[in-house]
Amino acid sequence: MLELRDVSKVVSGEAHISHVSLTFAPGTLNVLLGPTLAGKTSLMRLMAGLDRPTDGSVWMEGQDVTGVPVQKRSVAMVYQQFINYPAMTVYENIASPLRVAGVDRATIDRKVQHAAELLHLTPHLRRTPLELSGGQQQRTALARAMVKEARLVLLDEPLANLDYKLREELRAELPKIFAASGAIFVYATTEPSEALLLGGHTAALSEGRVTQFGPTIELFREPADLITAQTFADPPLNTVAVEKKGAAFALDGGLVLQVPARLSGMADDAYTLGFQPHHLSFQPRTADAVSVEARVSVTEITGSESFVHLDFAGRRWVMLEEGIHRLEAGETVRVFLDTRHMLVFDSGGRRISANGALAA
Repeated sequence: MLELRDVSKVVSGEAHISHVSLTFAPGTLNVLLGPTLAGKTSLMRLMAGLDRPTDGSVWMEGQDVTGVPVQKRSVAMVYQQFINYPAMTVYENIASPLRVAGVDRATIDRKVQHAAELLHLTPHLRRTPLELSGGQQQRTALARAMVKEARLVLLDEPLANLDYKLREELRAELPKIFAASGAIFVYATTEPSEALLLGGHTAALSEGRVTQFGPTIELFREPADLITAQTFADPPLNTVAVEKKGAAFALDGGLVLQVPARLSGMADDAYTLGFQPHHLSFQPRTADAVSVEARVSVTEITGSESFVHLDFAGRRWVMLEEGIHRLEAGETVRVFLDTRHMLVFDSGGRRISANGALAA
């Protein structure tokens, strides 16, 4: 069990981490999700013992390890900028933590061969890292972390520099590779899609604070606040300011949207509506879908999908639609909003759940 108890880190008067409390159980996969400078790496350094918190404490298996250096902890780390020993073969790079620990030769060989097979490095064991591709070098660093069999494995955007095919393959394999070890697995990423693919639990970070922690799919579907919803949206979350008046939301320009029945208990007030790009479409998906007119800004065609950037009520929206859609900039189109998935936030950014109550 790894526990962060009200941990803060201040550097030169600037708060890098603010009052974070998290608990990670053995054998779990935990994702730190947030944009650059959200605090993911700073938080990992505190977990590892590379830095000491300004306030709060770090506990491992019931022991206060605050201030205990990384060398005295059972920790393995892999960074986006992979680190290998250039003068050593791939085999020796992978074996290095086992040799330091005094493991016998037969066990070292068995573990190195197993890790190399899992990460497709067997043909390269006698080569040096500089003779490998970037992806192979990163897999070498991952293999070294695997064989160490640490109780805490920290992966700081480890796949960011790999090609798409290998990244997808390792995303699927990593949870399986580490799950059997019983280690606590913490993975930092800026990509919501990567968090969803990895599953497990996710801590959404913003400006050094954890805005929400829980099962990954729950954070995506039921964000507690606007910041978490925006953190978990790529392309960005579509939003629009509204004023609730009776059974309708009034928007700028005289537009009106009906309040969904599930939110009928909301008080009349100012709110922000939010919805994901795939909840907009050219055709209604349900009988109660709401139609609005918007102006096309630009269309990006990726092959099987189209990202249509729209201007609506003074806001820039993005619609993700299957297929190829060629639209002219400035063209006015009618789009449909799937209100089943519409998120509503109060003036403080807290999400409104069913019957107008605040989300838990």
